[in-house]
Amino acid sequence: MYLADEAWPDLETYFDSESLALVPLGSTEQHGPHLPEATDHLIAEALAREAADRTGYLCTPTINVGVSGHHRQFHGTMWVDPPAFRQYIESLTRNLTTHGIDRVIYVNAHGGNVQHLREVGARLRQAEVAYAIEWMWDESIPELVDDLFAQNGPHGGPKETAMIQYLEPELVHDERLEDARDTGVPSVEAAGTVKHGSRTFYDAVDNSDNGVFGGQTDATAEKGAQLFEAASDQLVQLCEWLAEQPFEDLLPADHV
Repeated sequence: MYLADEAWPDLETYFDSESLALVPLGSTEQHGPHLPEATDHLIAEALAREAADRTGYLCTPTINVGVSGHHRQFHGTMWVDPPAFRQYIESLTRNLTTHGIDRVIYVNAHGGNVQHLREVGARLRQAEVAYAIEWMWDESIPELVDDLFAQNGPHGGPKETAMIQYLEPELVHDERLEDARDTGVPSVEAAGTVKHGSRTFYDAVDNSDNGVFGGQTDATAEKGAQLFEAASDQLVQLCEWLAEQPFEDLLPADHV
């Protein structure tokens, strides 16, 4: 069920019987010369909608702009500052609780959002308002990602390229895949910006002139379909697990 498509009287039955919502989040930021700036939020929305269709749980509209200031040197990247992002997500989640939602899955496809979503989730849990958890698609299927790609990224690499080739092929510049590979770097390690245990980089451009990593020419739509199906299965299972938990079991333990 997609919340924004429904008239308000038709949502009453859902809120009477269910208490779980999926909130897709991503970013609008550079993903190299070959992928759209919408890459992360396209992936998040597709996975959230797929899981909602398969389970019947509620999917909210997608949050398209996230914490992406580290990509600011590249044209078109949009971002919000971390405190504003956290405040917005917490307010949005508290909004859902007024309708009876007490558990939320942040269906996330942007690494820069992770720590901030976890901070918001911890706050809400401590306040005993809601149990909100962050889910990152590629982290749910790490073995498959490693099996499919010799050098998978992390950013703008073959795993994201394959997903967009599958979901929105007309947005991929296939003729630029070799350029993306050759003018980027294989990995953060290969960039040489970790010095004596310290991460000396702050921005994507510090590591890669074109902002991306990995072997983009290793991507195919067929591999994207495998990734999408496997990640969708994991998200569906997470929904089913979370829905079964008594809310009191999701709250913080008492002080020892």
